[in-house]
Amino acid sequence: MYDVQQRSPADYQPRLSLWGHVWRYLAALGISALGLTSSVGGWPDWRFALDLVLGVISLVLVFWRRRWPVTVTTIVTLASAFSILAAGASALALVSLSTRRRWREIIPMSLLSFAAGMFWFAVMDTATPDDGMPTFALWGLNIGLSVVIIAAMVAWGMYIGSRRELIATLRLRAETAEAEQALRVSQARETERRRIAREMHDVLAHRISHISMQAGALAYREDLSADQIRGEVGTIRDGAHRALEDLRTVLGVLRGNGEDPETAPQPTYADIGRLVEEARAGGMNVTFDDAVEGSPPETVGRSIYRVVQEGITNARKHAPGALLEVALEGSEEHGIDVRLRNRLGFDSNTPGAGLGLIGLTERVDLAGGRLTHRTEKDVFILEAWLPWGQ
Repeated sequence: MYDVQQRSPADYQPRLSLWGHVWRYLAALGISALGLTSSVGGWPDWRFALDLVLGVISLVLVFWRRRWPVTVTTIVTLASAFSILAAGASALALVSLSTRRRWREIIPMSLLSFAAGMFWFAVMDTATPDDGMPTFALWGLNIGLSVVIIAAMVAWGMYIGSRRELIATLRLRAETAEAEQALRVSQARETERRRIAREMHDVLAHRISHISMQAGALAYREDLSADQIRGEVGTIRDGAHRALEDLRTVLGVLRGNGEDPETAPQPTYADIGRLVEEARAGGMNVTFDDAVEGSPPETVGRSIYRVVQEGITNARKHAPGALLEVALEGSEEHGIDVRLRNRLGFDSNTPGAGLGLIGLTERVDLAGGRLTHRTEKDVFILEAWLPWGQ
């Protein structure tokens, strides 16, 4: 439920079209004409002129009933006490005021309208028939009719105002729901972009940094034979081919017609040994100590693989030639500890955005673990802990 008092009528009052203005004025003129035909008999010219002038002024003023509702209603209601032609404008103003559904405005204006009607009947109306009806009965009839008509106008106006606010509220809720849906879609897209970017970094950064180091080493080696150069170039070619295949997979996801990296064949814990051997074959000095009891679940093994892969990539980029120590230890009861250590070296020319560890931290957090990295003197340490089960 919503509190109608918290909303301003201007929030839900629709703008009137040309036809909306026309039919309202026609209705007001019809009410005025009906009253005029029943009361104009025996009027002097000045009285008719006064009635006409006040009626025209009221019909003009009632155009601004929404901008100054109380002021306009007060003026045209007072005019209706002296002009039957102003009765239509007074009725239109009261109905419009009632659409605001504010009792502090409706009650005083209703009482003023009742008083104006009684003043017209007692003072201004010279065409009251004398058919033998007792005076008190005639007064009772006029009072009853006035109360019924005013109550009907107020009820109609409040109904219109309630319906307008309901429509405006439903429209607002629909717009809010659409905005929330658009936000959810945007967030889902952003999450997917982050996932793809993380996957691209994990896979491509490792392979491309490997290729860069091999090509850089080949450029400085002058003691290699033709067969050795061909072998090194073949290794670089194979690495570039694998990087290209990984890139095609990721781009296929972006286009919507490729295999999802999360459902495509993924590295597992058993592939860590091969990863280390590839690094050694590329010229890195790596020691590997695997003291994990048992075989971790596939998802945990993949996260461990990515941690080791990022550590090798960083060492290759920023400390080429330094000894990299990779140690794995853990069990189903205590989880798995991953520790990589390498001495800080002179930075290579391989560019890095510094986003690898950020994405890796997100991956480990999603797996329920934690990842830290620090520097102790001249040694860089990357540590991660992952639970056995996720």
